[in-house]
Amino acid sequence: MPTEPTSWLRISLRVDPELAEAVSEVLARYIPGGVVIESTAIEADAEDIGRAVGPLRVSGYIPADAYLEDTRANIEQGLRYLAMIQPIPEPSYESIQEQNWMESWKEHYRPLPVGERLLILPAWIQMETGGRVPIRIEPGMAFGTGVHPTTQLSLQLLEHCVQPGNSVIDVGCGSAILAIAAAKLGAAPVVAVDIDSQALDNARHNVQLNNVDIEIGQGSVAELLKGQFGLQQADVVVANILAKVLIRLLDQELARLMNPKGMLILSGILAEQEDEMKKSLEKAKLQIIAERRIEDWLGLAVRFG
Repeated sequence: MPTEPTSWLRISLRVDPELAEAVSEVLARYIPGGVVIESTAIEADAEDIGRAVGPLRVSGYIPADAYLEDTRANIEQGLRYLAMIQPIPEPSYESIQEQNWMESWKEHYRPLPVGERLLILPAWIQMETGGRVPIRIEPGMAFGTGVHPTTQLSLQLLEHCVQPGNSVIDVGCGSAILAIAAAKLGAAPVVAVDIDSQALDNARHNVQLNNVDIEIGQGSVAELLKGQFGLQQADVVVANILAKVLIRLLDQELARLMNPKGMLILSGILAEQEDEMKKSLEKAKLQIIAERRIEDWLGLAVRFG
């Protein structure tokens, strides 16, 4: 049997926010462990609270195995094709030993306040939260840490929409950061689903760190509507996914997951995709009730008009 690699080649690119998703898609084709999108810098204040600044870093970890050079060549070819559409920087590479994985995260990851009440807190940091609600996240090799604008927009809208006792469904939950935030804002019950089994392992770990009650499982809109989870509808539904996927899910009746008077939070929308998204919402008879923007990213809360 093949053995698990004990070292990895870290590939990373510093890109403008509007390029981060496209670059991550290229990397994800060849890196089964997934891709991380993070801020290139966290600016800390006197109390060691940080905020994301600068361009984004898209990173992936290639196993240092017999297929390493082939994987690297495939990734670089994919990036060259992408660069024909819009210029992107050359990737950088760094060898990472298994035991140094978490330490490489700790160098860059600081507490990050979001909205008026939330605080994304690295699991290894113990500190006073200043009255903010802590969301403890321990990054796994496949998943981000909450600094991407789309995640922050989702958190801001959750803070705006979720009331204690609301039911919540998180579609495409990833690290479960949004589901955890909802639970800590008083939502119950909360269901979080993702089609990626590795994402679910990371999600379950983060749920345990935060000591919240969340049902986690593999699936998406179809499985929820079939009643395979504890909720078929919820007061608040959140989906932080690429815009093209959101549009496809709307065609697959994503809005049916909302209670008749419920709200749907959508994030992952670039400004250039805004018109297409709004046409899709109109087709689904959904009305925008709140908007949030960070740089070129848009987050929306909608309900039935």
